[in-house]
Amino acid sequence: MPSLAWSTDLDNNLAPMDDTHREFVECYNAAANAAPEDFLAALDALIEHAKSHFDLENGWMEAVDFPGCHRAEHDRVLAVMADIRKRVERGDHFLGRRLMEELPAWFVNHVNGMDAALAFHLATIGFDVDSCTLRPLAEGETRAAGCGCATLAAEDAAVANAAARVA
Repeated sequence: MPSLAWSTDLDNNLAPMDDTHREFVECYNAAANAAPEDFLAALDALIEHAKSHFDLENGWMEAVDFPGCHRAEHDRVLAVMADIRKRVERGDHFLGRRLMEELPAWFVNHVNGMDAALAFHLATIGFDVDSCTLRPLAEGETRAAGCGCATLAAEDAAVANAAARVA
């Protein structure tokens, strides 16, 4: 089975997020390296970790009205994991192995994409993840709206529209 290694490339400079990502790596490696007779229990531990991990991030997103595509990805991954868990329990170990082969690439992409955007957004708007509160604004200061990726997409669209009008 492939293994997943923590590296600074997975660090989003948000301690609670980075800590839970390190825990995901540990749970993943335990499941990926489990003996066949121990795999289901290790998969259960990985799924339970993923639920609490995603609940943490989902709570932050809900508190700041972050776009739902990130939460939807969490929900899809949990649904796939639950389905595969049922199949493994019935003796279909092939899909359990396939899940372990596919999770590392998904995880790295998710951490460096959606989670990085979330961490950036939370920092940009001054959200304290420990207290789930926004820092007070200084006089005349405004908050950024939307996530960083949505803001960039809107700016790209505005530039494209302006270029189309000129052409």
